[in-house]
Amino acid sequence: MMTLDINNQLTLLLDILDEQNIDSSASISEYHQIKRLVKSMLASNSITDEQLLNLLPEIYNYSQQGESAKSQPDHIILNKNNLDNWISAIQQNTIIE
Repeated sequence: MMTLDINNQLTLLLDILDEQNIDSSASISEYHQIKRLVKSMLASNSITDEQLLNLLPEIYNYSQQGESAKSQPDHIILNKNNLDNWISAIQQNTIIE
């Protein structure tokens, strides 16, 4: 299994959140993946951006709530502003290669 560096992890997280934001739909496995990515990034101590460090636990909670949400579209729509903020914060911290 290939390990993703922090930039790859951020890019993957960005792709998943962006897709959920656009489609207003998500799968449980996407939420699991988001949680794994966030845990891994926090554990690696590779993120120096204060804003992003503060947002990662929010993203984790969003995923946790999403796993048990009765309606995926409603959960995503309720978090629309958060998603926009998270996506923009991640974009500012990602080096597009």
